[in-house]
Amino acid sequence: MVDIPTSAGDVIPPAEVADVELYHPRSWWTKYVFSQDAKVIAIQYSVTAFSIGLVALVLSWLIRLQLGFPGYFSFIDADHYYQFITMHGMIMVIYLLTALFLGGFGNYLIPLMVGARDMVFPYANMLSYWLYLLAVIVLVAGFFAPGGPTGAGWTLYPPQALTSGTPGGRDWGIILMLSSLIIFIIGFTMGGLNYVVTVLQGRARGMTLMRMPLTVWGIFTATVMALLAFPALFVAAVMMLFDRLLGTSFFMPAIVEMGEQLKSDGGSPILFQHLFWFFGHPEVYIVALPAFGIVSDLISTHARKNIFGYRMMVWAIVIIGALSFIVWAHHMYVSGMNPNFGFFFATTTLIIAVPTAIKVYNWVLTLWRGDIHLTLPMLFAIGFIVTFVNGGLTGLFLGNVVVDVPLSDTMFVVAHFHMVMGVAPIMVVFGAIYHWYPKITGRMLDEVLGRIHFWVTFIGAYAIFFPMHYVGLVGVPRRYFELGDTVFIPPSVHDLNMFISVAALVVGAAQMVFLFNIIWSLFRGREAGGNPWRATTLEWQTPQTPPAHGNWGKELPIVYRWAYDYSVPGAPEDFIPQNQPPMAGVSRAHT
Repeated sequence: MVDIPTSAGDVIPPAEVADVELYHPRSWWTKYVFSQDAKVIAIQYSVTAFSIGLVALVLSWLIRLQLGFPGYFSFIDADHYYQFITMHGMIMVIYLLTALFLGGFGNYLIPLMVGARDMVFPYANMLSYWLYLLAVIVLVAGFFAPGGPTGAGWTLYPPQALTSGTPGGRDWGIILMLSSLIIFIIGFTMGGLNYVVTVLQGRARGMTLMRMPLTVWGIFTATVMALLAFPALFVAAVMMLFDRLLGTSFFMPAIVEMGEQLKSDGGSPILFQHLFWFFGHPEVYIVALPAFGIVSDLISTHARKNIFGYRMMVWAIVIIGALSFIVWAHHMYVSGMNPNFGFFFATTTLIIAVPTAIKVYNWVLTLWRGDIHLTLPMLFAIGFIVTFVNGGLTGLFLGNVVVDVPLSDTMFVVAHFHMVMGVAPIMVVFGAIYHWYPKITGRMLDEVLGRIHFWVTFIGAYAIFFPMHYVGLVGVPRRYFELGDTVFIPPSVHDLNMFISVAALVVGAAQMVFLFNIIWSLFRGREAGGNPWRATTLEWQTPQTPPAHGNWGKELPIVYRWAYDYSVPGAPEDFIPQNQPPMAGVSRAHT
């Protein structure tokens, strides 16, 4: 890192195209319901995602009640248990986290952070949300359909997913699940193309790619990945729907069910697994990369220090995105494969840990000797780093074929997956909301309620998933409705299951504190002002808070520097906004 005098800064090029006139709503309906404003669409995405997320939270409670106190709740039978597991997993991964990071944060932050008035295709953006909402409605309809939702597990493996022994397999459950996924992917494609084109073509003057905040880089790269990975899931869903409705045999082999020969013949269940995980492992990073970018911005802002190794962080995001497409089969070791393939995928799994570790080192070095403010966003950012590292270490175990085979399909996998894909991203979601809520509403969230929320969530998450690693190591399988008096399961497992279930109920209740804080602060919260965190990025420099339609008033901003000019020697304050022109005698930090 070197200091470059601002007098030697880049010349800002003239605008290449004239400013485009925005669509202006003419009624309440077109302003708040069928809105083409990315900020309103972002809030619609977020409210819908949190609403369906609450359904997933209740389902997780029901799952834990059965595991912790088997036989106590007569309304939870085996079919319901497997339906709860399936719907909980699919909602959390697809309909909550993916929708929140890309549809919620992506819509709100990309135009503001790159200095645009809106997304480049606002009408398509509106359609993407309504298709997402339709996908959620179709998914929830499974609860009310004959036979209930599918109970095939969130991975939907055939032939099990389409047989009568599986809840929803021969009823409407699997049909509604697959239809919902197809609608979701169509809607995401509209939104995803919008995000990519806006980042590439909608940036303000002076906003080069290497001046973009890492939040934008994370969302941009994740969107490109999703545009390449979701088609595999789309094709798999369509082919399985054909198997179910038209009697084709893409995935269904010759099979005898309840003494009766089914019409299917010649299908390959392994083909579905390849298609699913070709999407499934990039999906981990479709969620993780926006989280990486957001955490980088939270840490830099609240430690009052420029991000360490900006260009290294950008390239780490891009390399992780590329490598995530060649590790998918480490989810399929127990499906059977040539040992050479096992070696290849184990190796690529270890290699992808390198750029991920670089990001962790850079976050720690950014914190090193910074002016750390333990604000709520910073607490959640640090909680994310700790949790992601812990969850990632167990991932190194599961990436090794020899270790993975005995641990596969045990509660160890559940614990690892939830630490990396559940707790860690949710920490970032909360940190981001506490950080940007003042910009969205003009008011601050309550500090005391926020700290209660953080500590109960953070400590409670470890109370849930740390013991679960032990439960898996002693061989307890996942997705079992009842363990009974199985010989190899010690009494400690039953005690731990009760403890984990109580902890899950407490952590879930703590999220009600968060929701209360969100609603209460909207009306009673302390006024935030335009830039309460004294941040450098463009979204905090808008003329109005919350930003008005079009974001920037008459003139679009001009960007003179990168996004991390904190504690710059000679500057009158400890931050310099991106749109502040060069000042004599002040250095500018570049990576």
